[in-house]
Amino acid sequence: MNVSRIAATATAAAVSVLALSGTAFAHVTVQPQGEAAKGGYATVNFKVPNERDQASTVKLEVSMPAEHPLSSVTPQAVPGWKVEITKETLDKPLEVHGKQITEAVTKVTWTSDGSKIEPGYFQQFPVSLGRLPEDADQLVFKAVQTYDNKEVVRWIEAPVEGGEEPEAPAPVLALSAATGDHHGGGSADTAAHDEQDGKDGSHGAEAEQAAAAGDTSDSTARILGGVGIAVGAAGVAFGVLAGRRRA
Repeated sequence: MNVSRIAATATAAAVSVLALSGTAFAHVTVQPQGEAAKGGYATVNFKVPNERDQASTVKLEVSMPAEHPLSSVTPQAVPGWKVEITKETLDKPLEVHGKQITEAVTKVTWTSDGSKIEPGYFQQFPVSLGRLPEDADQLVFKAVQTYDNKEVVRWIEAPVEGGEEPEAPAPVLALSAATGDHHGGGSADTAAHDEQDGKDGSHGAEAEQAAAAGDTSDSTARILGGVGIAVGAAGVAFGVLAGRRRA
């Protein structure tokens, strides 16, 4: 076999591997923006690829993990998509920041409102989640993808540790270890700071005005200094010219 045939064979094999790997990983996934620490809050992206050549995705339904209810689920607006939030009463209320939460979001649904995920493209749907559980290493979300040809694909199979990847795996969010900034109180501290900022809004405005005044004074001083230098330079030039005329 000559070199050209070997190269052609290698190229074909590489293309086949890429095609197979693309098919294997072309499912709905969830990834955090930054990190998702236990006991904290996180913004995540549900990434939805289009697996069909002759159809476009027009709907996505994501169910929240029932075993770990989340007190806060806030989707970000996505142009061309209408969002619907489904809530249910909790069997056991949650306590967050000293308040009793009796209901939680169980599902978020995005429906095409002018936009579609066409063949060869993907779309991300951002959602803010919290408070994340402290007694779990991951959260499993079940997703249902609907195409405009009425086909429905259910990404709802939870992975099994040590087992093979399911044929239709559900999106899994890995949770990182709690830190001082994210561990329960980290989010509470953030809320406390936000509340304090609201109370001290006037102080913030005064600080901004003082800073603006300081900037104005500094700018004025610089302008006057520049004018002074220019006048001084003009005086020196005039003196030199006068001296030359006398000579």
